[in-house]
Amino acid sequence: METLWYRADYVDAKSGNTFEIRNPADDSLVASNIQVAGSEDIDEAVAAATAAFNGPWRSLTGAQRGDLLHKFADLLNDHLDQVSSLETGSMGIPISVSRMFASVAVSYFHYYAGYADKLEGGAFPADDGVYKIVPERATGGSCLYCLMEHNRTIFRVEDRPSISHRQYWCPIQVIFKASEKSPLGALTLGRLFIKASFPPSVINLVTGGGETDQLLASHQKIRKISFTGSVAVGRKVQEAATKSNLKRVTLELRGKSPAIIFDDAGLDKAMSALRWYVDRYCLGKNSKTLTSATAASRVYVHESVVSEFVVGLKANFEGANRTLGQSPLDPQTVLRPVADSIQFNRVLDFIKDGERTAQLVTGDARIYREEIFGPVVVIKTFRTEDEVIALANNTEYGLSACLYTENISRALRVASKIESGTVAVNSAFLPSPSTAFSGFKQSGNGGRESSKYALHDYLQRNTIHIK
Repeated sequence: METLWYRADYVDAKSGNTFEIRNPADDSLVASNIQVAGSEDIDEAVAAATAAFNGPWRSLTGAQRGDLLHKFADLLNDHLDQVSSLETGSMGIPISVSRMFASVAVSYFHYYAGYADKLEGGAFPADDGVYKIVPERATGGSCLYCLMEHNRTIFRVEDRPSISHRQYWCPIQVIFKASEKSPLGALTLGRLFIKASFPPSVINLVTGGGETDQLLASHQKIRKISFTGSVAVGRKVQEAATKSNLKRVTLELRGKSPAIIFDDAGLDKAMSALRWYVDRYCLGKNSKTLTSATAASRVYVHESVVSEFVVGLKANFEGANRTLGQSPLDPQTVLRPVADSIQFNRVLDFIKDGERTAQLVTGDARIYREEIFGPVVVIKTFRTEDEVIALANNTEYGLSACLYTENISRALRVASKIESGTVAVNSAFLPSPSTAFSGFKQSGNGGRESSKYALHDYLQRNTIHIK
């Protein structure tokens, strides 16, 4: 299962290169021969996908494609334990979290299967003697990949196109490059696509590191890229896509998400939500982990309740430590190790920096400005609504935000002024297949994930005039 997967079969990489994976929970060897897709391998995968574009998949009706998606979703649901265990074994992620992500993926596949026969276009009256129609068509070959250590994009937790749950309603084919930190869960899905009777090469799975990423981003026959990762790498992907064939790019990048606690907030609810972020998402590597980019790492608390809030939050964080050191395969484990020693030292460096500057935190402080990917939050007080809106927006990122207040008018007013792709009120942000997920500013480039809006990123409009 350490091989590539295309043309509906597992194949050895022609590059001859391999890499290994170790579980950060105990440094045990998970796999030593994960194959690296080189230039020739990518060319073959793209050729297979291109052939699939004009193959039997395109001739299927929308309802038939939807049936295949539903079948795959059911198969994935039947194999949740296997897929989840592979992700947990690779990254030390608690099995409860891996299983949650896999379960969410099932719901997304079913959601988009429902769109398979609902492709709409436009038609306009022939009042000028010309009948005008505007059908929507697939862009052609797409590549979806991430540089996260956990394949959140496969499990479709919130947003990103996984092995493109959302694209199969129209004739489009996909190459998915799994994270080099945890490719095994992705690779095992190849067998499920076969069992679901998908035509060959509609889905293609490759593995590798940065060189493979660049081969995909710059390939002349790939028409669309969806990428999840850091801003620095996102820029490289965008640049390679532009310099090659001007392919479309959807980026979901970093976040430095604010949480706003007003004086009338339910503090227990707010503290529990922030603790939930830590339990589920905050620990990760220096690219991206799960939905850690949405985790509330800047917390603004009204000055009248800050003392009570800090005491309660401290107790909540200390309670999160109760399962540290337990096996990630234990269903009771909620915290995972960081990805490696490099990230561990990076988190400690942020904490030390915060200790030096805690009383001087401003928009220029490193701990305030940069995403940490660790269980660290910065707390700052505020007095007025306008002040906290300015503080929340004082960042180059805009992926997610949350606010806590019992005043619904205030909630709607503030939410409309926060420069963020998503805003949650009185809860942590939870994804939904029916609503769009996207980032503002440097957290994204305008593309959408999830919901009907995401479909348009994979379609192009073809205007036809008939006289």
